Amino acid sequence: MADGTSWGGSRPDGAQGGGVVFDRIPPHDDDAEMAVLGGMLMSKDAIGEVSQMIDVSDFYQPKHQTIYEAIITLFSQSQPVDAVLVANELLKSGDLEKVGGADYLHSLINAVPTAANATYYAEIVHQRAILRNVIAAGTKIAQLGYTAEGSQAEDVVNLAQSEVYEMSVGKVRQDYTAIGPVVHDALDQLDKLQNGEVERGVPTGFRDIDDLTQGLQPGQMIVVAGRPAMGKSTLGIDFARAAALHHGMTSIVFSLEMSKVELAQRIISAETNIPLVALRRADDITPERWNTLNQFWGKLNDAPLFIDDSPNMSLMEIRAKCRRLKQTNDLKLVVIDYLQLMSSGKQVESRQQEVSEFSRALKLLAKELEVPVVALSQLNRGPEMRNDKKPQLSDLRESGSIEQDADVVFLVHRPDFYDKEDRPGEADIIMAKHRNGPTETFHLAFLGATSKFKDMPQDYNNQGV
Repeated sequence: MADGTSWGGSRPDGAQGGGVVFDRIPPHDDDAEMAVLGGMLMSKDAIGEVSQMIDVSDFYQPKHQTIYEAIITLFSQSQPVDAVLVANELLKSGDLEKVGGADYLHSLINAVPTAANATYYAEIVHQRAILRNVIAAGTKIAQLGYTAEGSQAEDVVNLAQSEVYEMSVGKVRQDYTAIGPVVHDALDQLDKLQNGEVERGVPTGFRDIDDLTQGLQPGQMIVVAGRPAMGKSTLGIDFARAAALHHGMTSIVFSLEMSKVELAQRIISAETNIPLVALRRADDITPERWNTLNQFWGKLNDAPLFIDDSPNMSLMEIRAKCRRLKQTNDLKLVVIDYLQLMSSGKQVESRQQEVSEFSRALKLLAKELEVPVVALSQLNRGPEMRNDKKPQLSDLRESGSIEQDADVVFLVHRPDFYDKEDRPGEADIIMAKHRNGPTETFHLAFLGATSKFKDMPQDYNNQGV
């Protein structure tokens, strides 16, 4: 349960809370607050249910906040809870007189006929608290609008969106935490990992990559980079296909390069094994292939995969759309194709600075929404200058901050692109950076005709290739 701090809180006397002053009495319901506390004093079950629904900061009256905290303190210590014991707890902390004495606690019980309705009253209290937060956020946003410079307009909009998103999902801003509980959580996670109880991240669809990374992790920024025509878009779409079509995880692809139809053709080809060329020539679609396509359409109809090919996509639009999908469809994966095609819509000193801003903002978006964000990126001409043509981390184009912000960097390299006789149909996915583990080079098959990568046979790495 949260510790009761809140960015939009306010005192009933109109004093400042979170830098905001209410100019009239904000929404609240004293009767509902009394009924919730009365129900909790009558029933331990009511305490358990109510504590899952509301937080101490949801109460408007300070004395009700104090009483709620005393009840929760006793409950969390597995002690019985009634008016006498809560009065004793408040006496120990020196708060009994402030809340109106033992008589007020007994009047709370008399104010409610049965504890069964406690959750109904708790919902009323919670809704009023949301309205107060809306007013506080609105006031804060209005103040920002008045005081910001013209060049900060986009920053103000992003902050406003962030405030509203955070409020709608009911998050209280993360505060500092003592090391003890954090270490406890880390050891607890390790224990669950050993027992096979921890859910893996978003699967990529590739055996060896998933084994090493345990899937793409929430909050991570994953960069897939390569020279033009190497297949970085194909790999990004493969990740989205695996998550959405094969594991039912809501994914969105922002395609700044390809149209929706081109993207759909690639997905159809990869899923049905009908060559991409055939999908662009009517004569090549035989009745048998039509049958395959119709079956695929039937399976795909409800798949949670979203595609957005809006031109000149700005960072602000991407953030807003991702936040909306997180709320409505429990978004699990974001793929952006590709980083250098994004626009900020504002004047900047250099393109490098602009790409650096995109990179940092996408990492923050991944953390805020708790989803992996896969950003595709161009490499500069560095690989072409080397004899082996292999890409390196330093080849990331236009910004060193992409390398810095990314948790994982995959570099796509196909030797047969430069020499048709050099391992034809094979690709190296070089994991050049892995913040939480070792780096590795993964060998995949590249099926250009059907626009996808595929796992090599299990014994491939044992052949000394």
